[in-house]
Amino acid sequence: MDDTDVEQVTLALLDAATDKDSEVQEQVRKSILTLGKQQPDRVLAMCQDYLVKHPKLVVSHRVVILQTIELIVGCRIEEISLPRIKSTISLASDEMTRSKEVIPDWQQAASNILVAVGNKHINDIMEEILNKFQPGVLPHFFVVQTLASLSESNVYGMVPFLNAILGTMLPMLSMAKQDNMKWVFSSALCHFSDSILEYLANLDKAPDPSVRKDTFSSEIYAAFEILFNNWLQSREPKLRLTVAEAVGSMCHLMASDKLEEQIPRLVPAILSLYKKNNEHYVISKSLCQVLDASVNMGSRVLETQLEALLFALHQQVSAPVDYNNPPTVKNHNEVLRCFSLLANSFPDRMVMFVLQKLENSNERSRMGSLAVLRHLINSSTSTMESKKLLILASIRQPMADHSNKVKKRVVQVISAMAHHGYLELEGGELLVRFIVQHCALHDTYQRSQKPTDPEEVTNESLRSMCDNTLHLLTTTVGRLADVLWPKLLYYLTPTQYSNATTPLCKSLIVLGNKKKNNQEPSFKIDFTQEVNLPSPQTLMIRLLVNAAFPLNNRGHGAPSLSLLQILSVNIHPKAETVWDKEVPQLVTVLEESTAESLDKTEWDKKLLELLSKTLTALDDDKWVCQLAAESTKYLSTYNNALEEKSFLYRCIGATLQHCFNKELVKKQLQEILLTARHNDAVEREGVAMGIGLCANSHLEGTLAKLDEFGKSDAFKKSPSIFNLLKERNDVEVEKVKSTLILCYGQVAVNAPPEMILNRIDQDILRCISKHFNTKVLGIKVETKDLTMKLSLIQSVGLIAKAISECVKKQGYIFSRKQELITVMLDFIKAEQADSLRTPVRQLVMSTCANLMPLDPPMTENESFDLLKVCVSSVFSLPPETRTPEKTKEEEPLDPKQREALYKDTMAALQELLKSILARDPTPDGLQNVFKHIESWLSSGLDHERKRAITATAHILAYYLDNLTVKNMVSFHNLGALLGRLSPRCSDPVPAVRFAAIDCIHTLLYIQLRYEGFSLDYKDESVDSLLPLKDRLENPDHSILYKTCSDLTKVMSKRLPQQQLTTVVFMLFEGLVDSQTNCCRASTVILNTLLKNRGGGLQDLVPEMLEVLHVRLQSITEEQVRVAVGQTVLILASQHLQTVINTLVNQPLPYDNWTGEMWMALGADPIIANQIIEMVLEKLSIMAPYVDKKESLMRGGTTKVATSQPLAMTCGLKELLLNGQSQEPAVSLFPRLFSCLTVRLGASVGVSAPRDSNSKNTASIHVAGVAADALRILLARVQLDEVMKRLDEDNAWDAMKEASTHVKGVTLLARAMAKHAGPRLPAIVECLCPLLNNIYECQRITVTAFFSELLNHHVVTELMLVDVLMNNMMERISDPCCTVRMLAVRGLGNIAVGSPEKVNKYAKELLAAMSSGMEEKDDPDKLITHEAMSGLSKVLVHLDKKNVHLLAVYIFMRIKPFLESENDDIRCASIHLMGNLSKFGSGEPVFKDQIHNVLVSLLLHLVDPNSEVVKACKYAMRVCAPVVGSEQITAMFQNHLHEDKSLHYGEFINDLTKYLIQDFPGMLNFYHISVIQFFKSNWPEVRAGAAMFIGFLLGNIQEEHRTHLNMGTITKGLVMLLQDPDPVVRVKAAEAMGHFH
Repeated sequence: MDDTDVEQVTLALLDAATDKDSEVQEQVRKSILTLGKQQPDRVLAMCQDYLVKHPKLVVSHRVVILQTIELIVGCRIEEISLPRIKSTISLASDEMTRSKEVIPDWQQAASNILVAVGNKHINDIMEEILNKFQPGVLPHFFVVQTLASLSESNVYGMVPFLNAILGTMLPMLSMAKQDNMKWVFSSALCHFSDSILEYLANLDKAPDPSVRKDTFSSEIYAAFEILFNNWLQSREPKLRLTVAEAVGSMCHLMASDKLEEQIPRLVPAILSLYKKNNEHYVISKSLCQVLDASVNMGSRVLETQLEALLFALHQQVSAPVDYNNPPTVKNHNEVLRCFSLLANSFPDRMVMFVLQKLENSNERSRMGSLAVLRHLINSSTSTMESKKLLILASIRQPMADHSNKVKKRVVQVISAMAHHGYLELEGGELLVRFIVQHCALHDTYQRSQKPTDPEEVTNESLRSMCDNTLHLLTTTVGRLADVLWPKLLYYLTPTQYSNATTPLCKSLIVLGNKKKNNQEPSFKIDFTQEVNLPSPQTLMIRLLVNAAFPLNNRGHGAPSLSLLQILSVNIHPKAETVWDKEVPQLVTVLEESTAESLDKTEWDKKLLELLSKTLTALDDDKWVCQLAAESTKYLSTYNNALEEKSFLYRCIGATLQHCFNKELVKKQLQEILLTARHNDAVEREGVAMGIGLCANSHLEGTLAKLDEFGKSDAFKKSPSIFNLLKERNDVEVEKVKSTLILCYGQVAVNAPPEMILNRIDQDILRCISKHFNTKVLGIKVETKDLTMKLSLIQSVGLIAKAISECVKKQGYIFSRKQELITVMLDFIKAEQADSLRTPVRQLVMSTCANLMPLDPPMTENESFDLLKVCVSSVFSLPPETRTPEKTKEEEPLDPKQREALYKDTMAALQELLKSILARDPTPDGLQNVFKHIESWLSSGLDHERKRAITATAHILAYYLDNLTVKNMVSFHNLGALLGRLSPRCSDPVPAVRFAAIDCIHTLLYIQLRYEGFSLDYKDESVDSLLPLKDRLENPDHSILYKTCSDLTKVMSKRLPQQQLTTVVFMLFEGLVDSQTNCCRASTVILNTLLKNRGGGLQDLVPEMLEVLHVRLQSITEEQVRVAVGQTVLILASQHLQTVINTLVNQPLPYDNWTGEMWMALGADPIIANQIIEMVLEKLSIMAPYVDKKESLMRGGTTKVATSQPLAMTCGLKELLLNGQSQEPAVSLFPRLFSCLTVRLGASVGVSAPRDSNSKNTASIHVAGVAADALRILLARVQLDEVMKRLDEDNAWDAMKEASTHVKGVTLLARAMAKHAGPRLPAIVECLCPLLNNIYECQRITVTAFFSELLNHHVVTELMLVDVLMNNMMERISDPCCTVRMLAVRGLGNIAVGSPEKVNKYAKELLAAMSSGMEEKDDPDKLITHEAMSGLSKVLVHLDKKNVHLLAVYIFMRIKPFLESENDDIRCASIHLMGNLSKFGSGEPVFKDQIHNVLVSLLLHLVDPNSEVVKACKYAMRVCAPVVGSEQITAMFQNHLHEDKSLHYGEFINDLTKYLIQDFPGMLNFYHISVIQFFKSNWPEVRAGAAMFIGFLLGNIQEEHRTHLNMGTITKGLVMLLQDPDPVVRVKAAEAMGHFH
């Protein structure tokens, strides 16, 4: 290669080095570097010349070139000649020092070159630099900077020069007046010192092992004096820091005596820098080096500086550390290192200082002190050993700090202390307490809140840290086991540690298991000896109550139970057996449950059973009595957790059951009643349940105690009791009475059944009544207190339950039953009618339901009153979703509470209705209940109807379940019930609909029972009602019609004859109902009547249809609309022509009601068939449109649709919508399909006719109507696959618009050919005559359809090929350009559809395609494109003999299209070229033609159009054998697959190697061809051409270079380097990298 070319290219690259695009810049640098690596001397010379010749080059440009020189030197230093090295050094030195001003980027780049060279040629570098580093003259800034950098990068090379350099530098220091010079000298001295220290530390590797520290001491000290005495005081912070850093490094090299002398000045000076600078890390690092040097040489004066040092270092260590800012973290660590250094020399002073600082309550100061303390405990163990007790005493103050940040540090210190044996010492337990206290912290924030201060230590994070610490202490510090066990048990019972229960239990479980498994004697706890531990009874009861609320306090249930099991022998020797069996099962239940799935009632029951089993197993009355006493004492700890307290009351009750000491039992009951906080409902309930449980074993004693308490001073205002009852007032007395009333109820339920009945009246009810009714002057005054009311109602309910249990075994007349029911009803009447705020209604109804079964039975009137009051009280409540207004007296309930209260109240009513029905389970009894509900069923309010139907469903289901038919009774109210309930099946409220179906289903089964069928008899028709509920989910009119219809069939089947009238009567009544529901059920019957009606009403038909049309507009009910449709159909079956004429003349577009009438006509196949025949005939003879002038002013015409055919198309569309029209649609399908397809073709671009009367008509989309009709036809004949394909391809939209109509018809033909082949012969037969139609639009539609059919083999199978081919040949000369184009396309398609027929038509095909390629009347080249595409397809199947002579001629015709701007033409021509290749194999002429276009094909592999790329890959793959090179053939065939991506660069690189190897003679032709593409319109192709040339140059051997015109190439690439597209510039620069 000519040197001038390389130089020209390098020059162009150097010019482009600051291209505005960063990728181009990057590639230019890479290319210069590539050239530089290949020919370092020459490229370095050019870079130097460039810089010399362009002295005014902008700095950024110079910098890029200097950086490139640095890179070349850096990687090719060994290969560069010495003269070039020297000139490079000289250039860099000159560039670095040319400007006296400091210009960092430029001079730094030059300096970097010197450093890079200095790694190998240090002597030459030093020779050059020392010329510019003369004694007595202040050197250039970057000369000093370079020396500093060299000392860092080449330690062993530089240290031998440093003595001399320091000697020259020392006098210069005093000459430096500018801060930047002082800075660079300081930086250099710092680097020099670090280099010397590294050299001395690695003398074994050093070139001169004789170098010693004192070699430099005097120079370093001299420099130190200037830096320290003069420069350290500078005002410039950056300089001060660098001086400080240098001083730190220099200390290690100073003579010991000199350093000792300087310490008293040096330490204060460095400390003073903290105040002057923000960047403290450098200062701390320097200070650490000074301290290190001082400590190493055993300085004596350092102690004098200790106070100041500790003070300053403490300030530093107290500064906040930002872990996102590394310098603050580094500074913190350096400061801690300083403390370590000082601690080793002055341990006593150090510890005293830190402990004194701990007393300071400032948050930051404390945190700093704690950080130091922790560091010292961990790092200086030996020096701290004697200080342990002192530290333990001093840590107490920060432990009392309120700041969580301080506490976090305290925890870290405690953790360190634990690992170093502090916690076993006296006072260690306080540290354990601190950890436990903070395990019990409550959350700082609610779940949704977030802390605002990112530094904040939340309670959650502190607690989590303490949890982890406690766990670590338990598991990793073995010697702490005896400190923690059993002392941690103390923290389980005080409430302030509740939230720590979970971690405490887990730790105790670990410790206990360990001790138990190792059989350590300390496992056994002596509770009498251990101070502060709770008793075994208290521990047990605490853990049991914890277990009852397993998810509280961070899930303490399971750990509490597991700990109980571990402690078993410590609690009581006999507990182990029971607990080892029972506890694991309970723990498993908890592990398998979630908060939602755990059944709390069942769980409580299991725990009480565990308690009971335990007490039975212990068989130790003394222990049990103590448990009862301690549990009672322990009650007060739960005053703020009433649910837990309530459970504890039950535990006490269960415990008292097992106590034999009657005195103790009485005492505990007295204690409970006296100390209970009666004001709280939960506690009252708990007390009552506890006392109830106790009564199971101590009925006499319990009743006696309740009676005694009821008469006691608690109800009198005597001073003695005042103190006990904490100043109770009247309200509280009411609450105490409420508790007692509840107690009596619970006693009744829990007492042994055989003992309770004779106590009910005398003891229990009497006492309740006494407490409830207060006498004033001998007159009973009923209480207004809600609590007492609720307690009374609950108690009466419980008593009724108790009696119910007892009467199963013995008879009992409950004389006070009616009296109690009356009281209960009064309570309901007193409730507010318009709101539900209290559970009074619910409790009253539950209680009445419990009372109902008891004797004596109620009279009819009593029963009527009870039902009336309860039903109206509940049904009339407002809907539960409505928020009630606030009242002054009470807060409104929250939505969840309100929802639960409504639900419970409704359930209670249903239970009551069932209990009343249970007393009289007969049709009359049912009617007596139903009459109270009946009127609510037709309420105008949704929620009232819903409540009524739900209640009905429940009572009917209950009635059926409990029905026993002893003799044949008639179910006389069936008709009335069905008539009432069946219309509700279409109620607007879904819940009402479902319940109505249930009611009817139940009623019909009741009827079956009355007819004598057995209990297990299943009736299929009745059971078919239940699945109807699914259909009622969505109240679609058609579904409701069907449902009501099915319902009617079932009802009529099962309904006795004599009740039919009642049903019909009820249904007619329902028709006038304001709810739409009745219409639905009623229209079913109307439809039945209409089907049997008919008559000779011909004259009235138009008028009737008109009236029906008007009626339809006001009917909203779907059922009625369907009935009207059927009426139309009946009329049409008798008067078809009249009906059709009337409907066709309705105004267009048809409104919904006319549409429905047309649609109704499709319901009868025979009628539909007649109508379709009529329409087909009319459409075939009537003109589809007329041409109308647009206006008199403008010329041109518009196609306007003719009215009658349009109306018929609309009607046909509506008729086909009816599913019943399938049969006629199938039989007439070919004619219908052809007619509608051609109708669609004639409707495209046609506007609707304007009617003088109606302005709306123009809104019809004429083609849209035809398309819709065709679409509905395909659906109707169930061509689902055709439909699916057309929908996926959006073919319908395409068919409707003129611009895409042909595409749409093509898609239609494709779908038909693929999925409806057998239907095609008849369709083709219908369409053929239309090809000669006078309407051009219809010829286009049919030609497009036929053209696509030829694409599919199915036409050969159906023997349609000849017909279709002949038609296409005829159309080749059609006057319409589009028809001709479609005909050419069709002829080409035969190659795909029927390849075996291609040679039969070879002559005609080639002639047609050739003339197509030469078509003159083809402005958009559409015919040309089709001809080339078609020929491509046909060639694949033609015999060689048919094409041989034409091949080269066709090739010549194609070549101009290869560079066409039109993507499709380009693509088609490349494809065709590929297909021609097989006809030219072995022909030298053809091979030349391939080589002629090879470059074009290769470059179009990066064409912007992906289809062109695919075509190129295909063409090159099939042309490969013709190229004449095995390797290229293999490459094309292996790498050029349409679906695989191609790495273009690698591909072209390999290809050029083979071109050079196999066709050296053609290289000249190739590269000239490629250069022509430098001017291509496509940037991708220009970039590809640049790559091609680049790889050609990169791979060509020297002997072949003569084939290339390097001048042209160079010129071309230089031009491309200025291309507007950055991608092209990048590739040009890359190509230039190959000029070597």
